[in-house]
Amino acid sequence: MGRSVGSLALAATAFLSCIVEGARVCGNGTSPASGSFQHNLIDVRYDGPDPDKDLGVSTIAVALGSGSTPIYECVAQWPEAWGGWYEGGSNAIWSDCIGTGAGFGQDKTVSFSVDWKTKTIRLTHSFDCSDRQGSEGSASGSLAVDFECATRDGAMYCIPKLTSAGARPALRISTSYTSAPKGLDCAAGSVGQNSWRVESWLRRYEMAPGTSTPGAPLPKDTGPSFTLRSLPTNTTFNCATTQHRNGTFDGSCKSPSPSAPAGSAEFSFDSRLNILKVSETRDCDGRKLSAVGVAYYQSICDRDFNSVFFTCTADPLWIGAGAS
Repeated sequence: MGRSVGSLALAATAFLSCIVEGARVCGNGTSPASGSFQHNLIDVRYDGPDPDKDLGVSTIAVALGSGSTPIYECVAQWPEAWGGWYEGGSNAIWSDCIGTGAGFGQDKTVSFSVDWKTKTIRLTHSFDCSDRQGSEGSASGSLAVDFECATRDGAMYCIPKLTSAGARPALRISTSYTSAPKGLDCAAGSVGQNSWRVESWLRRYEMAPGTSTPGAPLPKDTGPSFTLRSLPTNTTFNCATTQHRNGTFDGSCKSPSPSAPAGSAEFSFDSRLNILKVSETRDCDGRKLSAVGVAYYQSICDRDFNSVFFTCTADPLWIGAGAS
């Protein structure tokens, strides 16, 4: 016999309670709430490029959780020479932390970036505000990790240095509430601390049965389309691919709202490296202000039923501008 109406109601109430508890007090919008959050780094590992592959990418993997249970798995890749910064410049490469299903995540998005030169891991997470319905808050923090490295089969790998007693160190990132982001400001002539959220990611391509990796370029590849939300102004852009060149897709983003601030956005996606670059430009009476964000973008690609086509989707991803 199926569940009773009463038991279903209790289950629904418990589920809704979890959602409410996931929201956090954010403050009045000008001064953020006080307090901090602790995130255990259960596992951290860096792997240098595989000598048997020609992309030359490094991989950093972090497991976040409560106690010894991983709640989020975070993975990023970039060419070794970049060291966690787009083309070795001033734009950090952000990546999504994906829920493992082992616990109820309290955040809408969890993103991390790594400065490999200083061995610093930065974490930013966003959440609903319990004291300001319809608003979101965020918190961020960083941790410098002392790594020790070795080489195996021609490839370097690094793990956190053991304590003097030979035990794994207890690593935690403490994040604190951040003020409401200030984006492109024409009056002040300032770029501010712009940030975006990528939502509704969609890409379709054809891949013959038996092919193990997509590679690039692929036949009949639509390139990505997605929604780009500029968080400081809550401006929404609809983004779509406009051209394809040697595995890289370029696209434009348009706001469907006539009341949106005067400006534009565009993107490029390197399908070989899975690197997404977004840029937003504000027109300030003839002057232009621009902000750029970069991410290692992970998506899940499933073969369509009885077809040679794959459809790729992804969870929402927070991206910060520059080094933020």
